[in-house]
Amino acid sequence: MEVEEAAAARQEGLLELYGSFREMFEFFCKNTTIHGTVRLVSSGGTRGKRALWTLLLLASLAMLYWQFALMFSQFWAYPVVLTMSMHSEPKMFPAVTVCNLDPYRFEPVREHLEQLDRMAEESLSFLYGSSFSSERRFRRKERSGNGNGNENGNGGNCFYKSYSSGLDAILEWYRFHYMNIMAQVPLVTNTSQHQQHLQDMIYSCQYDGEPCRPRWVDFVHFHHPAFGSCYTFNSKGTDPFWTATKPGIPYGLSLLLRAQAQLPLLSPLAGLRVLIHRHNQSPFLEHEGFDIRPGIATAIAIRQVGTATPVSPRAGPGPAFPAVNYHGPALLSFIPCPPCCLH
Repeated sequence: MEVEEAAAARQEGLLELYGSFREMFEFFCKNTTIHGTVRLVSSGGTRGKRALWTLLLLASLAMLYWQFALMFSQFWAYPVVLTMSMHSEPKMFPAVTVCNLDPYRFEPVREHLEQLDRMAEESLSFLYGSSFSSERRFRRKERSGNGNGNENGNGGNCFYKSYSSGLDAILEWYRFHYMNIMAQVPLVTNTSQHQQHLQDMIYSCQYDGEPCRPRWVDFVHFHHPAFGSCYTFNSKGTDPFWTATKPGIPYGLSLLLRAQAQLPLLSPLAGLRVLIHRHNQSPFLEHEGFDIRPGIATAIAIRQVGTATPVSPRAGPGPAFPAVNYHGPALLSFIPCPPCCLH
């Protein structure tokens, strides 16, 4: 009588408690949605069938936990899937600009630069007692004036500035007059007049293992105020002669150059300035070029990377600030854009 009352009290409770693990297991197998578990506790099944269904249930659970282990191991390994395709096709050889770092070879300013060097030599000799060869001395011309030193040729006041050393003052004075002299060089020059200079600078020229074409028809000449005479090969990129079919140094452009420079007195530059850039692009040698010292063999390998960018959301220049191209029909690269905007 007491057992029946305890069972009735257990059934009427809010939280049903099982008297044993077997009762809980039977309740789970009869009420769960897992397929086949009801056959483990059915009264009509034999021991063989129960054992078979038990093995199937354990195997299913093992497969489930194995898949979970694989999934978490792959997640914590942070795998990266990379798909790469390679194809070979002829490419146009890039434009190559070579400068001789020798502004003295430009005839319109040769005499003025030599005169500037002689004046710098005289100033250094006066300040530091340096001796120079007599053939390069410069004789000052007598000038009429009041001798007070505070007026220029136009009668205006001169600009005075103090420096920590005499060499710094001469360097600043030299740079100022040097840029004034180089400003006299015209922006557009005749290429035919400088064909002989190119032949003096380039001893040998080969492309794709074959000699370059005669008459030097593959270059564009311009003069840089700091880097001297510059020559750009394959500037337009439309000539089939410059089509590259194979990678490697033997199939590129090979130049044997002469770096004999008559440098200004206070200039530290010596060698050649080289820039590899896109076709129809203004060669900004100050920002993108690199120097090659004389007396060594230099091999340069390049890799072209293409980047597709969406259209810029920024609006173009308004009517108050029209777009003006100060560098002719050539394109601009990313690095020189900020200096050009400042100009």
